[in-house]
Amino acid sequence: MADVTDVAFRQIIARYSRHGEGGGPDVFYTEFVSCEGLLSPGRDVLMNDLRYGEEERPIVAQIFGSQPEHFYACAQLIVELGFDGIDINMGCPDRTIEKQGAGAALIRDPLRARAIIRETKRGAGAVPVSVKTRIGYQKNEIESWIPSLLEEHPAALIVHGRTRKEMSKVPARWGDLARVVELARGSGTLIVGNGDVTCLHDGIRKAQMIGVDGVMVGRGVFGNPWFFADLAHAKRDRQIEHPASMSVCSCKIGAGVHAPTIEEKLRVMVEHTKLFEEMFAGRKNFSVMKKHYKAYVSGFKGAKELRCALMEARNAGEVDTLVKNFMYGIK
Repeated sequence: MADVTDVAFRQIIARYSRHGEGGGPDVFYTEFVSCEGLLSPGRDVLMNDLRYGEEERPIVAQIFGSQPEHFYACAQLIVELGFDGIDINMGCPDRTIEKQGAGAALIRDPLRARAIIRETKRGAGAVPVSVKTRIGYQKNEIESWIPSLLEEHPAALIVHGRTRKEMSKVPARWGDLARVVELARGSGTLIVGNGDVTCLHDGIRKAQMIGVDGVMVGRGVFGNPWFFADLAHAKRDRQIEHPASMSVCSCKIGAGVHAPTIEEKLRVMVEHTKLFEEMFAGRKNFSVMKKHYKAYVSGFKGAKELRCALMEARNAGEVDTLVKNFMYGIK
């Protein structure tokens, strides 16, 4: 997610979701980066979006674009940067992305999409290449779109259970992903489901019910770096009967699930803010962090007032002061 899953947030997740052996997500993905931009004179700015730390491994770089010939060189660059995988975004519904012929626009151009996968694989060599997409553009196109992608033998298909037209306005149709699993059987391509995963155990339940090889979590982890903290516990308890993988809570909290207190949530939010400022001062606008405040600060008395105050903060120091004053006021 652009301006959300940057290196600062991923490292906060790594700190608070890797409790014990096997804890934490099985794989991290970067926010997506323009393939064309990475090959342009201004690529130094975009390289900020490809920063990562060793604690995030395995780490996959997600890219988008529309020109197959650019993906070969872009893939070579990503390999040189030491990434463990490359993911091609063919599902983003943002109009500015689609106007470039990228993202979800590629669902309407399967021949170009296939050429992009081929060129990326050629540049990636032994590094696995996956595709993030949707079940269709205007309507369900699983029967034509998915087999077309499978012809290029990507390492994985990450499929969001909505069409481009639906955006996020309707519930993700996980039942439709069962057909994707069926079509991919025997192909060697892993199928990862995506959409409306509210908590770790909800993701496990969906994976077992549909038979996908893994689950990607996006909005569910927003403001909740503890999302994956219970994964080791779930594996030990054999709650994962299918070899499901979890990648970057409205369900019932079970044994071992970490439920942070208000104080802990706000402390980690400040820690996240300071890390963001340390890593991106002068490189990214501080207002990017305000998206996170809306997610961290909710569900408790005084949250609205604190959020409003945080929206006016200009730096990590001001955020720290606001939180300390708030905590003092409720003790």
